[in-house]
Amino acid sequence: MAGRKYTSEFRADAVALWRASVGRRTMKDVAVDLGITRETLRLWVRAADGGGQAPAGGSGAEEHQEELARLRAENARLLKAEKEWQLEREILRRAAQYFAKEMK
Repeated sequence: MAGRKYTSEFRADAVALWRASVGRRTMKDVAVDLGITRETLRLWVRAADGGGQAPAGGSGAEEHQEELARLRAENARLLKAEKEWQLEREILRRAAQYFAKEMK
């Protein structure tokens, strides 16, 4: 589809899907599933890796930095939640031990 414009979000999702399926599926298979050509996907992956020119519609490096910042923030949020869950599990473990002793 000559001249068709894709959103930067679609391009980023396509690249992420390809990267997640490396070794299991070919680039052509992923591209066909997305309704794009293998060459289009290859160019998007290359642009995301910092090689070649970014596709029209935005700066690949800028989008990459924004995505990296978003992922770092999400990682920090998940780490904080994991620490809270560990504390909750420890409290529940101790409560279970306490009540087990009471039942004897």
